[in-house]
Amino acid sequence: MRIALFTMDSAISAEAVLALARSLDGQIVLIGRSDPYRPAAGGGLGQLRRHWRRSGWRILPFLLLSYVLPQALGRLRRACGGGALSQWAQAQRIPLLEVAEVNGEATRQALRAARPDLILSFHFDQIFDDAVLAVAPMGGINLHPALLPRHRGPLPTFWAMLEEPPAFGVTLHRIAARIDAGTILARRAVPLPPGTSAATAARLLHEEGVALVRSAIAALARGSPLPEQNPEPLPYCPFPPTALLRSAARRGRHLVGWADLSAALTAPTG
Repeated sequence: MRIALFTMDSAISAEAVLALARSLDGQIVLIGRSDPYRPAAGGGLGQLRRHWRRSGWRILPFLLLSYVLPQALGRLRRACGGGALSQWAQAQRIPLLEVAEVNGEATRQALRAARPDLILSFHFDQIFDDAVLAVAPMGGINLHPALLPRHRGPLPTFWAMLEEPPAFGVTLHRIAARIDAGTILARRAVPLPPGTSAATAARLLHEEGVALVRSAIAALARGSPLPEQNPEPLPYCPFPPTALLRSAARRGRHLVGWADLSAALTAPTG
């Protein structure tokens, strides 16, 4: 099976993405890595202003440790000739595309040249349109670090930790027009220790999701049908507002902890 893998640099997923890529050696034919500061997303300053207005200062440590610092270190590693994923892709002669617009002509050309059977989204922050998905005969699948249909959206581990008890897990689903609402192919509950931060939970769940993705891809490659579920999507969970973050902190539910600083510095981005 030929797979086009789409992802982004982050402390949340870099380790899992590298492990997944290595485990699918010989099957990945293209890697698309999102440009988080792309103009279409408002650039770095525009995104910062949006997050500040919506979530206040409490969201900033999460963004810094999960994305900003790991991405800066990744760019530095690439400038110095390093970067774990970049080096692996180069060694395997796999094109690595920096994706400013996933539905743009550059992405479509890269996909047509790579001729993937399947598009795999693994912590990717852009929305595929039908024309791009149609390039791959088997369409696209996405790993979501939550138990869909609950906790659709960009920060699902925060919403999962608010439940009593916290409801962590991972879901593999088909990519559809509605965000995180495609047919569910596999799902697994993952109990995590009390006090786990949202960032740590996301990192652990992406690591747990590697096995889920590998199992599903092996079944698809054999031609075995996967059990499909179509529950009605529950309400979308956006980035949390300031008042909710403040309330969660009072309950001991935190976006980041000290372990996330270490993860930000050591994540194999680049």
